[in-house]
Amino acid sequence: MRDLLLRLLLNTLALWIVTQLYGGIYFARGSGLGDYVLAGLIFGLANALLRPVLLLLALPFNILTLGLFTLVVNAVVLLVVAGLTPLDVRGFGGALIGAILLSIISFGLNLFIGPAKQHRVR
Repeated sequence: MRDLLLRLLLNTLALWIVTQLYGGIYFARGSGLGDYVLAGLIFGLANALLRPVLLLLALPFNILTLGLFTLVVNAVVLLVVAGLTPLDVRGFGGALIGAILLSIISFGLNLFIGPAKQHRVR
């Protein structure tokens, strides 16, 4: 449970950082912490449930592009999150750049906390 809340916090923090750094992804003026947390929660669920399905369906394109099509899948996931939350994205190009920034920032934040604990059955 602690790891789940930590991941939610990291998703929320990463979204907040991206909205501060890049104008293509933003929340409406007056959005509060609850909007960021909701977007972080939906983003985490979309990454856990939707992204693997899209990656499987896009496997031939990923093979042809040597994995670069994953960036397109990440942008689509970000657009889906924007459709379900108060997050606004300026077009597909904005989603693509935002997804790249979000990946880099999330990677950096995850370096601080380390990998998720693996529970082994003995």
